[in-house]
Amino acid sequence: MTLRPLLLGLAIALATACSTTGVRTVTDPDAPRSLPEQGPVTVRWQDPSGFSDLRYSGNRYEAARGNWVQELAQHLRDEAQTRLAPGQRLDVDILDIRRAGMYEPWRGPDLDDVRIIRDFYPPSMTLNFRHTDADGRVLAQGERKLRDSGFLMGDSPMDTDPLRYEKRMIDRWVREITSPGRVTSRSTPGA
Repeated sequence: MTLRPLLLGLAIALATACSTTGVRTVTDPDAPRSLPEQGPVTVRWQDPSGFSDLRYSGNRYEAARGNWVQELAQHLRDEAQTRLAPGQRLDVDILDIRRAGMYEPWRGPDLDDVRIIRDFYPPSMTLNFRHTDADGRVLAQGERKLRDSGFLMGDSPMDTDPLRYEKRMIDRWVREITSPGRVTSRSTPGA
């Protein structure tokens, strides 16, 4: 009788160990640094080990886990492709990302791997982009520093996407640069 719970515990521990040894991180040398070429939007990024999210997160190991850089890049491309006029192109280089929230190691070992979301940990991104029309004329280009200080306003409890704050910030920027009547060819930081 006592052997059965012991074997069950050992099986769970082994399954957990096997599932965590293959965890992918955004800093893996084999991780992509761009999305595959397809359509009118290209998205590239630098080595995420230099991103603010990893350098200042409070838990570099947890911040690096997963595939969130590629997920944000894919979201940016998908959103832009639905909004670009026929023939337009958008080339984006992601220079920096800081996701909403932060790890607070002073809360103790039980919360070391929990990203704490507070209004003073807003999401931000730095992008370099070039938006061109069907004839190759530059409509807008430059570096943009995106930041959403009001990211908790209007948050829906039904939205459980861990990247929802960053995606909303990206959506607003894409709407801004693709909307007719916006200021063109500015290269000063904005948004």
